[in-house]
Amino acid sequence: MSRMFVALAAAALAGCGGDGGPPSGAAGGSTEPGDRAAFPADAAWGDDGPALSDAGGRAEGGASTPDAAFPTDAAPGSEIPPRADAGGGAPSDGGRLRTTIRIHYPTQGHTLSIRGASPPLTWTSGQVATEMVDGWSWVSDALATASDFKPLLDGTTWSLGANYRVVAGETAGIYPRFRQASGSYAVRWPTFASSLLGRSRKVWVYLPPGYDENTVARYPVVYMHDGQNLFDRQATFGCWLADEALDEGAATGSIREAIVVGPEATGARLTDYTPSYDATRRDGGGADAYLRSLVTELKPLVDRELRTLQGREHTTMVGSSLGGLVSVYAGVRESQTFGQVGALSPSTWWDGRMILGQVSSLPSAASRPLRVYVDSGNAGASLDDSINTTELAARFRSVGYQDTRDFLYVLANGHEHSEAYWSRRLPGALRFLIGPRPHLGSLP
Repeated sequence: MSRMFVALAAAALAGCGGDGGPPSGAAGGSTEPGDRAAFPADAAWGDDGPALSDAGGRAEGGASTPDAAFPTDAAPGSEIPPRADAGGGAPSDGGRLRTTIRIHYPTQGHTLSIRGASPPLTWTSGQVATEMVDGWSWVSDALATASDFKPLLDGTTWSLGANYRVVAGETAGIYPRFRQASGSYAVRWPTFASSLLGRSRKVWVYLPPGYDENTVARYPVVYMHDGQNLFDRQATFGCWLADEALDEGAATGSIREAIVVGPEATGARLTDYTPSYDATRRDGGGADAYLRSLVTELKPLVDRELRTLQGREHTTMVGSSLGGLVSVYAGVRESQTFGQVGALSPSTWWDGRMILGQVSSLPSAASRPLRVYVDSGNAGASLDDSINTTELAARFRSVGYQDTRDFLYVLANGHEHSEAYWSRRLPGALRFLIGPRPHLGSLP
């Protein structure tokens, strides 16, 4: 057994950490729409992952300047929200396209209005939206081009986050927030008991900034292994700072607001996170039961108690090291539930690289992940298993995945096998897997 393999295996088995407003310069109340942030076509790699192209300049100064935004276009309770209502609005009687903006927000006696960049909208005066049964609506036959816009509460409070953007003739549904800038996290279920596994574990939950304020919105869910290391700054092996990644993504619109569910590892971590028995380790092989527990026991609880979007296109799994290994395996065995999978520094070496054969079997599988993210560093005693993980990426490409379309592999130069580096790569992974906020305009 090579020295490199021994170092990598020892790290992985130790635990997760050792696991192995108007745009600036607007004049006369109007400005040209800012450039939309786009991914993956405009991606570049940085320390925190694939960086979005510049979405426009930030305004200088005051709190009165518009600043942030939200995610999905679904009607409340909808399982499959379109990112934009494709097809555009019907032409008005005058032959011009009808543009509709639907604002889903529980106003409770307040009013909503809209300001924007292109006539008939301006940044200096608002147009009042009309209250409907399922929210508020603004309809115009006069918008002739794409336009950034923002809703205001009672004509004075801008929605938080990046501007929204609507194309002439489009019907755009938005779920803004006006007060809450940060999400929250806690151990929601201290003793989640699995009858399939015969043991209990803590489960952490992160709720996005808009969750408590905009009570008509539903959210995609990211299931992340090793929940003890996701948010707790005092965690033994370090912290992913997952809440910071999601809060920043919500502020810029580069990552859709999402719920994170983080089941902690137990003393049976090695068993739970590995798909096969490894004779050299004399352990492993419990991943099928662990994943079945997530699908049939934990996910129903999450969907019952939280406002989730439940389809596989809104359900993602992410993990690192052995957690990355079981995430890839979930893409093979449970992709009808987890439509997106992300593996940071996965333990591709496990059991003679058995996961490579599993990925090669995907063409004959009943379903396959919609998107896959894989990465590794190339430093430290194990070189972060980069040689094996490069082969893992090649296997995904060999079964039809295409770079930047539905697959992204990142080799992060100088990164080692630890939470400190995974926290830096997590934002890029989430940008690729769950995408930006729909109807994203420029940053104010």
